[in-house]
Amino acid sequence: MEEEILNSNPIKPSSKKKKELGLDSQGIQKTMRLHHYLGDGAGQVALNSINGLIGMLTYFYTDKVGIAAATVGTIMLVTRIIDAITDLVMGKVVDATKSKYGKARPWMLWTSIPTFLAIILLFTVPSDASSTTKTIYALVTVTFATAIMYTAIAIPYGSLMAMRTRSSEERGKMGITRSVFGYIIGMIIAIILIPVTNMLGGDQSAWIKVAVILGILSSLSLYFTFLASKEQNHEETQNLKEESVSFLESIKLLFKNKYWVIMLFAQLFINMMYVLSGSTGVYYTKYILGNENLVGVMGAVGLIPVFLGFALVGPMIKKFGLTKTARIGLVLGIIASLIRCFMPYSFMAALILGGIATFATIPMMAVGGVLVNNTVEYGEWQSGKRLVGMVNSANSFGVKIGSGLAAAMIGWILAFGNYDGALASQPDSAITSILVLTVYTPLALFIITYLLLRKYDLDEKYPQIVKELAERNNK
Repeated sequence: MEEEILNSNPIKPSSKKKKELGLDSQGIQKTMRLHHYLGDGAGQVALNSINGLIGMLTYFYTDKVGIAAATVGTIMLVTRIIDAITDLVMGKVVDATKSKYGKARPWMLWTSIPTFLAIILLFTVPSDASSTTKTIYALVTVTFATAIMYTAIAIPYGSLMAMRTRSSEERGKMGITRSVFGYIIGMIIAIILIPVTNMLGGDQSAWIKVAVILGILSSLSLYFTFLASKEQNHEETQNLKEESVSFLESIKLLFKNKYWVIMLFAQLFINMMYVLSGSTGVYYTKYILGNENLVGVMGAVGLIPVFLGFALVGPMIKKFGLTKTARIGLVLGIIASLIRCFMPYSFMAALILGGIATFATIPMMAVGGVLVNNTVEYGEWQSGKRLVGMVNSANSFGVKIGSGLAAAMIGWILAFGNYDGALASQPDSAITSILVLTVYTPLALFIITYLLLRKYDLDEKYPQIVKELAERNNK
């Protein structure tokens, strides 16, 4: 029976090493070893460095450079819309890329140095310039960092998961490893950015110095990902139909893929959560708790549920499957966020219940990319077209719109509450705005994401779909 499954597999072992890896629990050939997972996960450092710094830009612009909150909100939304559009373009670029390294892998090498420059440019706003000049500079540099560099990394990086292996088990491990790397750098930024920049003087130059360090780290991480990657699945399963599909036809096919549509919106809302969580803590600690450096304390304590989450998510996936694991996490987030709504001014509630909410995001963070890439096989089974680049880019389109809306919401809601970064204390309306961003909105996002994932039942169908695809390819 095992021999029959192996012979029908879309990824046939072509070497002794590959045979030694064996089959996963669903009978699909494994292709990855430990160093492959570690090298692949390193790429998330660059993505989360950019994301984390973009998330802190609202505070940097309002309190360090003097750009109005409403203007910052508009900048964030405009750049995210541009970013979402370039995602779609990048998807076709990845599918059309031809090099000796494959379609997605070479982009990890090509983007390593420009990423370093993009991160530094974010913080070199001419502080003595007019408000118009500052706004234009911010718009251009944020667009360069997000719509060009982030996109040129994220779409190929996401596509690597589908091109590397068809094993849902290996993709799950890739998702966990990527999440660990990404969360570590994200938490480092959240915990030390404010205290370290304050230690270095708290001015613009302090932020630039930190950006240089993160830029170097990001550049090296992309190079390591390039070295450790190999498009094994691309080499053995890529068919010519993928390149013959027009852009408009690709979009139509994606929206006929019900699981891709579910993940489009699920990723949109959960990324709104990530942006709000990573960008508003400093406002909460500074104006609700009275000490902005507490954001570092809360971030440090928040590492406990993070480590616990990453320790448990693997066993949870093995026991419950990918989607159920994500849903369990979301239920915990709903409960914790609901209780916190009744004690929004409590530091202990923020620490404990916020920690549970953080734990609740780990499963979705770990499996989200896997659930997206598994829709590649469903779409191929459904239409006969394998759209790896477009699945990742068009889904990223929704993610970017969600992130942009969240970033814009921060500026707009603060402005609606008459927030003024030049004031030592804020009016009651601004305090309410901060609570809306940090306490009440996360509850709504948890609920919406959970309801969407209730409709995702691809896990049970996936092994049979892969088997049928293998039979088609072997005819």
